[in-house]
Amino acid sequence: MKMKLTRSSGNVFLDLGFPPEEAEHLKIRSDLMIHLCKVIKARGLKQAEVAKMLGVTQPRISDLFKGKINLFSIDTLVDMLTQVGVRVKLVVTPSKRKLKVA
Repeated sequence: MKMKLTRSSGNVFLDLGFPPEEAEHLKIRSDLMIHLCKVIKARGLKQAEVAKMLGVTQPRISDLFKGKINLFSIDTLVDMLTQVGVRVKLVVTPSKRKLKVA
């Protein structure tokens, strides 16, 4: 049986069929969550320690590590990264899609 392979767009959420705008928001949130988890792991911090540092509950940090993306806004994740000493920089680039003019 021959398998059909499709090249990724670079955004798994877009590949899964989410509308482009929602897919971009989800990708940004997931990238921020991944980076925050990596920083926490690299520092060898326990979830309870991180929770205290960020002023949230330990279950909230558990949700972060479980990838519960629907529970975290971009603003919240940027705030959390800033609180652990990470500078967040925004880079805006033109889309490959052409704008539709009404």
